[in-house]
Amino acid sequence: MSTTLQQVFDKAKSENRAALIAYIPAGFPTQEGCKKVIKAFVDGGVDAIEIGFPYSDPVMDGPTIQAAAVTALANGTGAADVFEALKCATDLGVAGVVMTYWNPIERYGVDEFAAAIAANGGSGVITPDLTIEESQGWVSATDQAGVNRIYVVAPSTTDARLPLVTKMCGGFVYAASLMGVTGTRSSVSSGAPDLVARVRRSSDLPGAVGLGVSTREQAKGVAGYADGVIVGSAFINKVLESKSEGDALLAIEELARELSLGVREGR
Repeated sequence: MSTTLQQVFDKAKSENRAALIAYIPAGFPTQEGCKKVIKAFVDGGVDAIEIGFPYSDPVMDGPTIQAAAVTALANGTGAADVFEALKCATDLGVAGVVMTYWNPIERYGVDEFAAAIAANGGSGVITPDLTIEESQGWVSATDQAGVNRIYVVAPSTTDARLPLVTKMCGGFVYAASLMGVTGTRSSVSSGAPDLVARVRRSSDLPGAVGLGVSTREQAKGVAGYADGVIVGSAFINKVLESKSEGDALLAIEELARELSLGVREGR
């Protein structure tokens, strides 16, 4: 039986800390290399893993994740590789989710995609460019498959709209900490605590903050007010900066350990 997002957040709550969620695109740096990165995440203490579905027109992604997606696509990464990476994560005992734009889901088949997530132990799907108004088919497919729908809210999401979006979410609410694209930053947006507070007022679901966290100190800061801390670009940078695969895996595990300490120090 795979670990679920609810189990992850319940465990973190019982330990009075935030959950640490790590992101890697499938097929990056290679198909096998991605599986090794996933293992390094787990060895470093992450609670859940977000597998990115590499896409050629990633509107929400900054240059680091775009560069990784380009590499993954050049490696021929497709849906089968995404599901294989997801299964690799869930087989290692962590909760696994897929982050994907809507186009690949539609191309694969909406019902089939949701079913494949469940078949590979996945707990949810993050869809950054899917609006709740366009979600009818997705709602029935994910309900049928027992998969959490995770929508992205941002500081620009109005008070009137926020409860409508969070009501459609399962697992957690993805709070994008600022307007803009993914990437590491010297500080996480000051709008993030306010956004998480607004999410809490509109939903009982955990709020996880993504976009910008790259250090133990930043993870500690975000863990002070959020239920989950999502880190992607900082891990990808370790791969891009390393001279060898071995060096990259060591650097990733070390960063995961540091961030894992950070999410425990926030409260």
